Amino acid sequence: MAVQDVTTRTAGAGKQRTSAAPARGSHHGRNGRRLRALEPLLWLGPALVLILAVVVWPVVEMARTSLMDISSTGLTRGFAGGANYAELFAEPDLPGVVLRTLVWVVGVVTVTIIVSLALAQLLNSRFPGRRMVRWALIVPWAASVLMTALTWRWMLNNFYGVVNRVLMDVGILDKPVNWLAHPVQAFAWMMAVAVFVSLPFTAFVILSGLGTIPAEVYEAARLDGAGPARTYLSVTLPLLRPSLLVAAVINVINVFNSFPIIWAMTRGGPGFATDTTTTYMYKLAFDNQAVGESAAMAVVNFALILLVVLVYLRVVRRREEIG
Repeated sequence: MAVQDVTTRTAGAGKQRTSAAPARGSHHGRNGRRLRALEPLLWLGPALVLILAVVVWPVVEMARTSLMDISSTGLTRGFAGGANYAELFAEPDLPGVVLRTLVWVVGVVTVTIIVSLALAQLLNSRFPGRRMVRWALIVPWAASVLMTALTWRWMLNNFYGVVNRVLMDVGILDKPVNWLAHPVQAFAWMMAVAVFVSLPFTAFVILSGLGTIPAEVYEAARLDGAGPARTYLSVTLPLLRPSLLVAAVINVINVFNSFPIIWAMTRGGPGFATDTTTTYMYKLAFDNQAVGESAAMAVVNFALILLVVLVYLRVVRRREEIG
């Protein structure tokens, strides 16, 4: 009887140890799975830290500054609430600046996309010297935007500018014109310079999209009797939608924040006649010494960029759903 009790106790202890071992193993297994799930953070961590430091923190600081009462010397005098926004929206020049900014963005991006489509189609065809033409197209993109704007300002000068000289030599003008002294003409020339600067990137993005279209698709279109125009509208453009989306969104952001062109050519003048929200924000901070109001303008500018991009993405998605 005693031997049976000892055997029973020994068997029971063995069962307990056997049942406890899987519990410890399952616990270690769960910990291992958790550690493996956290492994991507080792790779994504530096990128997330960079995004937080370069993107998120400046946006938060910008929004915080727009709600503070800041003196012209940079001294924070306390919480201002919505006072900076109230002063900003009371500015008589703000509606014209916002409208001009929308015209600037829509006009420059639209013309850039249209011209880039033609350029990309040309560069995608075979002709002697195609490689040299492609390299030449990179020059406006590689050059400094500020230096490009200053060069165009020199070219448009009414005393020694080459634009007036050429137009007078061909008989279009009788006398030199001070192009940058008139708001409408100055704004048109600045839009032309912005298109000139934006063309290389946009053309190469579309060119890369053209390179991904299989030749078999064009062969099938020819077999169906489609001409060049119908092939381009029915085959090429629909397949270029991803490239056009990338080019348009990046151009909207770049053109919206295009400070060097406007500042180098007209400084937003005469007065505020050629200002966009970016240069107007700069004038509020450094000319009017209204730091808080300038920060409020920066928040409004950021919201406008998001709004324009979201509207564009919504329109593109709706067209894809309809198509």
